[in-house]
Amino acid sequence: MSKNKSDNELIFLTEELVFPPLENADEDGLLAVGGNLSVERLLLAYKKGIFPWYDSQQPIIWWSPDPRMVLFPSELKVSKSMKTVLNSNRFLLTKNECFDAVVANCADVKRHGQQNTWITSEMKFAYNELHKIGVATSYEVWESNNLVGGLYGVDLGHVFCGESMFSTVSNASKFAFIKMVQELKSKNYEIIDCQVYTNHLASLGAREISRNQFIKILQKS
Repeated sequence: MSKNKSDNELIFLTEELVFPPLENADEDGLLAVGGNLSVERLLLAYKKGIFPWYDSQQPIIWWSPDPRMVLFPSELKVSKSMKTVLNSNRFLLTKNECFDAVVANCADVKRHGQQNTWITSEMKFAYNELHKIGVATSYEVWESNNLVGGLYGVDLGHVFCGESMFSTVSNASKFAFIKMVQELKSKNYEIIDCQVYTNHLASLGAREISRNQFIKILQKS
């Protein structure tokens, strides 16, 4: 790990398996640049409250925002319209049936304000490696035997770190998210990490907490 002269300047990672203190992150949560996406580094990052987020035109960028957007499972909000969807037989949910396809669909979704996907080929490979060791998990939504939605993330055993979701039909990704939260609540998970604020996540009950509070939850065993 190398550092410019000023403590406020960007920290560049080397092959050494280490991250700077979270307090070094700037006001947007940018912590460091570089390194790699090895399984070991990704596991270390998530356990420390750090995640990679960058597009194909950038180097690997590592983030730890403060505040942190999270959902406490007991605070999940389900609208009346979604309750109707959940109680119907429209969608079928599976888990880890086609992780590759979920990640690929998440990468292909056009998102407002983003010109390039942040789910690069390098990211796809890295999270598939995490999936092979049982750490990265996908939830799939099917309609008439067609994959129409889903999400994936990193499962730390008591915290689920959501990475991305997609849907090709209305309510499919929301269906996956709600079903996932209900499952994790039954397994006594502490929180779902949503990383940064969005109106969509807030409508489902997610809220911001301090990074310190988030780290304390992460460190529980």
